Amino acid sequence: MKQLTKAEEEIMHVLWSLKEANVAAIIEELPEPKPAYNTVSTIVRILENKEFVDHRKKGKGYIYFPIVEKETYSNQSMNKLINNYFNGSFKSMVSFFMKKNEMGTKDLEAILKEINKKDS
Repeated sequence: MKQLTKAEEEIMHVLWSLKEANVAAIIEELPEPKPAYNTVSTIVRILENKEFVDHRKKGKGYIYFPIVEKETYSNQSMNKLINNYFNGSFKSMVSFFMKKNEMGTKDLEAILKEINKKDS
């Protein structure tokens, strides 16, 4: 799966949230300052070429929708992060966040509960 740029990810988050939208609706959901219509349209076409988004015709325009699920992309992105920065070690990643981000024991306990749910 291809990696997305920050701008592409921003558009994908809007589409994952809305489920489907035309370019104008996507722009409406983006923070100020709003990008130009042509900019968003170009990014959406790039996302189509990367096979993250597809479209259907509606009137004279198009409705775009995600074809890659958010969870699928999130999993792939996290795996890449862990592999590239922590040598594939989840333990190293958690240790890093505990040291650098003042992660508390409550946070760690919550992570352990999630792990235990997965193992059950």
